[in-house]
Amino acid sequence: MADTRNLEQVRADIDAIDQEIQALISRRAQCAQRVAAIKLEDAEAARSRGEAEKEAVFYRPEREAQVLRRIIERDAGPLAGDSVAHVFREIMSACLALERPLQVAYLGPEGTFTQAASIKHFGHAAICVPQTTIDTVFSQVESGECNYGVVPVENSTEGMVSHTLDNFMDSPLKISGEVEMRICHHLLVAPGTREQDVVRICAHQQALAQCRNWLDRHWPKVERQAVSSNGEAAKMAAATPGVAAVAGDMAAELYGLQPLAQHIEDYPDNTTRFLVIGREEVPPSGRDKTSIIVSSRNKPGALFSLLDPFRRAGVSLTRIDTRPSRTEKWAYVFFIEFEGHLQDPGIAAIVTELEEQSILLKPLGSYPRAVL
Repeated sequence: MADTRNLEQVRADIDAIDQEIQALISRRAQCAQRVAAIKLEDAEAARSRGEAEKEAVFYRPEREAQVLRRIIERDAGPLAGDSVAHVFREIMSACLALERPLQVAYLGPEGTFTQAASIKHFGHAAICVPQTTIDTVFSQVESGECNYGVVPVENSTEGMVSHTLDNFMDSPLKISGEVEMRICHHLLVAPGTREQDVVRICAHQQALAQCRNWLDRHWPKVERQAVSSNGEAAKMAAATPGVAAVAGDMAAELYGLQPLAQHIEDYPDNTTRFLVIGREEVPPSGRDKTSIIVSSRNKPGALFSLLDPFRRAGVSLTRIDTRPSRTEKWAYVFFIEFEGHLQDPGIAAIVTELEEQSILLKPLGSYPRAVL
């Protein structure tokens, strides 16, 4: 049947629908408050029975992943499933803040892609706390000052972030989730800066590497300086004449910068993956990944022996990388990421077999695969 409504009628329908949506969001928020009360009651009851003190867990990564997947799967359009899921991500974030606002540490300063990844994963209601280094992100979560942390782990063109991997060697933290971000770099300057005024281009070393070919073609004679983050580069560009920053939209808006050029990354599918780190193990969500650190004895066929159990079980590896061992010269540890959860019987059997033939095996956690 053809839609014969005029403009005023459609606007009236939109207003009525908005009222219904608002009422339903309020009902959802009330349910979230009741969930928080139940969790606190259960924790108090456990304490009164003399059981070991256990803090109420308000954020459940596996539960949120399941909810977002269902939203995408049942979407009937015309909005794309991902777009609808982003709306629900913010509703869930606001409802969770009614239970207990999350403190999330991330690699700062403000305006970094890590901050954008934190907001994408936890929503705007989370309290995102910038840290100066990856080390301090880990330490803030380990100490309990922050509930979770977000750190970069790999880029689709430049590979792994070794400093993140190294922190896992000694940290008791677990991986709670992952975030994938499409990375768009711009060449940003303070308002009024002309091309001929630029004498230095600043960015994180990964960002400079991701734009190397473009910078070689267009700015071959201008000095490039690697700094701690793209947010720091944007901050410098805003404060120092003659400095341009390679950074994204968030940094441009935050520091009032203007682009001399946009989308300067060398590869259009440039994507960075971030890990969410926390203190608790995450139950299965149904579509999970697991990460482990493993070190084998230095002998012929050692790597094959580590990988063969996955082949025999038909388990797909999604990432493998190496880092030098800190305890033995010319020895290496392997970071292996694969599909499945540590509670899956097949995965548990693989881990048991690896434990028997390795000198070190450290599970870093199982976590939901990125949904958005």
